[in-house]
Amino acid sequence: MSQNQKREISGTGDQSDYSWEVKANDRRFNNLFTKKSLLFFTKKKYADNSIKTSKYNFFTFLPLTLFEQFHRAANLYFLFVIILQTVPAISTMPWFALMLPLLILLTIRGIKDLVDDVARHRSDNAINNRPCETLQEKSCSFSREKWKDIQVGDVICLRKDDFVPADLLLLYTSEPASLCYVETADIDGETNLKFKQALMVTHTRLCSPEALAAFDGKVVCDDANSNMHSFIGTLEWNGEKYSLDNNCMILRGCKIRNTEYCYGMVIYAGFDSKIMKNCGKFTVKQTELDLMMNSLMVTVFVILIACSLSLAIASGFWTTWLMEKHNYIPPLRSNITPTYSAFLTFWAYTILMSTIVPMAMYITLEFVHLVHSKYINWDLHMYYVEKDMPATVRSTNLNDLLGQVEYIFSDKTGTLTQNIMTFKKCCISGTLYGTNKCDENPEVYDFTWNKYAEKQFSFQDRSLVDLVCQNQDNQLKEFFRLLAICHTVMVDKDGDELVYKAASPDEEALVNTARNFGYVFVSRTQDSITTNELGAERTYQVLALLDFSSARKRMSVLVRDPEGTIKLYTKGADDVILQRLHPGCTIVEVTEQSLEIFAQESLRTLCLAFKEVDLSVYSDWSRRYHQASVSLQNRLQCLEMVYDEMENDLKLLGATAIEDKLQDSVAETIQLLKNGNIKVWMLTGDKQETAINIGFSCGLLDDDMDILNEQKICDILDDYQEHNNNLSGSGQDLLDNGIFRKHRSSLQHTKMALVVTGDFMVRILGTSNFKIETTHFFRKLTDRFYRKARNPCGEEASMREYAFVDLATQCQAVICCRVTPKQKAMIVQLVRKHKKVTTLAIGDGANDVNMIKTAHIGVGISGLEGTQAVQASDYALAQFSYLQRLLFIHGRWSYLRIAKFLRYFFYKNFANVFCNVWFGCFNGFTALRVYDSWFIAFYSVLFTAFPVLTMALFDQDASAERSLQHPELYRVGQMGALFTYKIFAWSVVKGLITSLASFFVTYGACHDTAGPGSTCDYQSFAVITATSVLLTVTVQIIFEMSYWTLAAGLALVIGPAAYVILSLLTQSSPFYTSLPTIFTFEDATLNTLRHGFTWLMILLAIGISILPSLLASFGTSMFGNNKVHHRNSYGARRQTALNTVAMTTPFKRGSLSRRSSYAFSHKEGYADLITRGTSLRQSDANVPEVPGEATEE
Repeated sequence: MSQNQKREISGTGDQSDYSWEVKANDRRFNNLFTKKSLLFFTKKKYADNSIKTSKYNFFTFLPLTLFEQFHRAANLYFLFVIILQTVPAISTMPWFALMLPLLILLTIRGIKDLVDDVARHRSDNAINNRPCETLQEKSCSFSREKWKDIQVGDVICLRKDDFVPADLLLLYTSEPASLCYVETADIDGETNLKFKQALMVTHTRLCSPEALAAFDGKVVCDDANSNMHSFIGTLEWNGEKYSLDNNCMILRGCKIRNTEYCYGMVIYAGFDSKIMKNCGKFTVKQTELDLMMNSLMVTVFVILIACSLSLAIASGFWTTWLMEKHNYIPPLRSNITPTYSAFLTFWAYTILMSTIVPMAMYITLEFVHLVHSKYINWDLHMYYVEKDMPATVRSTNLNDLLGQVEYIFSDKTGTLTQNIMTFKKCCISGTLYGTNKCDENPEVYDFTWNKYAEKQFSFQDRSLVDLVCQNQDNQLKEFFRLLAICHTVMVDKDGDELVYKAASPDEEALVNTARNFGYVFVSRTQDSITTNELGAERTYQVLALLDFSSARKRMSVLVRDPEGTIKLYTKGADDVILQRLHPGCTIVEVTEQSLEIFAQESLRTLCLAFKEVDLSVYSDWSRRYHQASVSLQNRLQCLEMVYDEMENDLKLLGATAIEDKLQDSVAETIQLLKNGNIKVWMLTGDKQETAINIGFSCGLLDDDMDILNEQKICDILDDYQEHNNNLSGSGQDLLDNGIFRKHRSSLQHTKMALVVTGDFMVRILGTSNFKIETTHFFRKLTDRFYRKARNPCGEEASMREYAFVDLATQCQAVICCRVTPKQKAMIVQLVRKHKKVTTLAIGDGANDVNMIKTAHIGVGISGLEGTQAVQASDYALAQFSYLQRLLFIHGRWSYLRIAKFLRYFFYKNFANVFCNVWFGCFNGFTALRVYDSWFIAFYSVLFTAFPVLTMALFDQDASAERSLQHPELYRVGQMGALFTYKIFAWSVVKGLITSLASFFVTYGACHDTAGPGSTCDYQSFAVITATSVLLTVTVQIIFEMSYWTLAAGLALVIGPAAYVILSLLTQSSPFYTSLPTIFTFEDATLNTLRHGFTWLMILLAIGISILPSLLASFGTSMFGNNKVHHRNSYGARRQTALNTVAMTTPFKRGSLSRRSSYAFSHKEGYADLITRGTSLRQSDANVPEVPGEATEE
């Protein structure tokens, strides 16, 4: 019974098990289905095909952006203070001091959001307005419509190289038996072709637009879901039911290849499609510094309230004392009590010192983030010339987080590899061919003598080409003959060119190798295969095709050559082939040595063998083969037993070595990341062998590692759970509780790696979905509650999650294979949930979108594999290797600069604001400001802005080259050592010291000095104090800067110069005469600063203020070492961190075990397509005509 016939048998499940019903060509029927929306409202059950990723429209932009802006606590605080300023009784500052900066801040952020959303609108419109040919039932023809107008049940026509607009049920194609070849590069980054096949009943009956217009079949299937590898449903048509599976479905985002045209019925559209279900939700990402800033803003606000409250209470007591002791002085109006006066004083001081929450810092920080993003965009070392692709920053507020990454989660295909297989070396009859890497100036021999050879193919060993041309070595003939015959590749012709359709890139590479050496696969039929061997055409009769499976790790073909000899050709993994050789084989040892050489160079290997089969042996075997092929029970097992009978006593021909081409500098990048204490996890949908091969190729795995197998992982997790249960759920880490000590006796190395599959993770962790906490405060509360309540409550699943993550994070490398897009995101979520680390996810396909959105930082590789990963990312790069500069240069510098920026900004604000507190103690706590209002307005935005701005833009502690040479410097950001709560407290203390020195030095020098020519009046006192604070904070930044430029030197002068100029301007007589209530300090600065003793007071205040910084710098240099930058200390920590976990594995590479190229091979079943003939064209006359071009609607 054929595969199609089996699929057309009615399903055994009850129809009520499915709730998704779609009828072809009947929009009215499909629109009858509804689902519950909000409250008692309902909406259509089936989504339309339009995609919307934008956040705003013309009407909602202003209210929504303001709503989002005022979700920030700082903005609400500023708005609150501005409202207070409108109350005359408590207003102590001019309205423009806070209103203007807030408007600037909201405008800058609003414009940035608008620009980002316009880009999303353009992307959405570009996708939604793509053209597609949709069947018009009335006219029985196809007309062009936009993707957004497609609905479920529509029948559409797709042509070669078209993208699939929705999840389709394949109905008919121009290929034999309605095969359809698709490329899934836009989904998973893989460029090798995959095939889908329509039901035979639709293939025979729905081959014309007229038949399709009359088609009224109904598909009943499972609801829209995210499982991209599963589809279960039935087609009800003409009173019959036909079983449907994933082989009938073409998913949105695929590209039609090598198929002239095909018809499909829309099952899932728009956000119901599987790829969109896997995209995850958009979340606003915040850096660790942002989260810390939210906490610090609360701390600063508490300090402000505490100071205002203390001064208000003191004001009440002082007023009461004054009324009692000096009743002849009326301190208050008759209708105001001391309590009410204190209440007003509280709000007055709150407004006066409101600049302690630095609004200017937020404005400057937005500009700094923007410039840091431009640095990345402008970096020519991250510009990919071949594709004209620069690095692109899509989220400007995450740059400093790039300097704190601890875990990188990377896709494989298209991210680490190019998915290009290149034939590099081979061993034939014990002789090694191919130039070693150490050979200099290898001779490259071209293949122009072969008209079938690829133009770009070359082989660096002329001796092999000469032997092929001599055509005398029978072993060499059989070697290349095997490559040309033993495969499941299908061939098509484009003029005189042969076009191979391979299901895996390694298959195509081997067939192309034979083709380039003169053994050309020309054509095949259901029972024959034709080759051109050095110009002579030969046709082999295919007697049996022994298909590949992951368990067999080999495939064979049994043929009768033109001379009548029956031969078996076999290729497969070395550990399988070498066990099936004839005992008299003499080249086994030298071939194994060659395989070890290949393995050392991380090449992917295959062993080739053959044998001649007697006619009598074949006759007996053929009878058993036929019985097994028609067996109704355990057919596969029976076939494999028969295959094993034939595949023995083989004669070894040799081995091939294929390079799975990595992207440029991938191995060097991963090694640099390791040296920078960054752990790299590979998350891929490929097979385990594939992932391990690439792991060794890119340096993620090495020969000194033991690889944990699944059984060992289960044993460790079980022991951990039992141990914690015995300790009443203490939740100890794996290394702390001694669990690994009893397992270490079976381990041979101290460096370990963990390799797991998606199915295994489902078995041990389940399929739970986890949410990432969005705020630092709630995350801390959750973590504390979770750690205390999890184990005592017996939450077994959570405990296993924690144990698995703890186990994985102790390994030097982690590889997760056969994982779905949701599982990729789940792994990232687990690490974020159980480890306080910064994560980065990098990928190139739509299957990486969810992972990219889930990680703290998402990086999309912009290549030929689609743009969905880039559109969902925070940073777009052309090559994986550009992570070096992105993290170790731009990320580290950005974190360094912003950390210094924040701690200095807090320092200078506290230094300025605390002077009002000390002044309140001497003015009767009346909320009288110590400075001119214009000094308050321009202090942060002009007078002290330029030095801190240049430091935030240009400062660096090491050059770009040195940062790459010493990746251990990156440890600074991972530890968060440059801006912590302790450093914030030190900034507050320094600000306190500066304010004390500036105020009390001036107060002490001016005390009781009244007289002609003295400077003891209020305005002179205010000028001296303000000048002392300004010059002190300007000098203080000298201790912060590590990298001096001309701009930094000028910035130190611009601030004080601007202060003098603006002071002279705002204190001039014309302004005072015109507006005396606003310009109150007439010529105060000019009259005060012209005295020499005034500058002596200022210099004394500066000296006292910077003394703590001088002592701290001297103490650090003389008596202590910087623990963060000290390389020996880092090396010691890193050596300690290597005492982690691992285990032995069947893949153990103690003697450099080889890695089979079948890790990349296709799934089983391709041989069945060939032997049934469903994939082969019989003749051009049987090919149906391509339907006419669609008409514009």
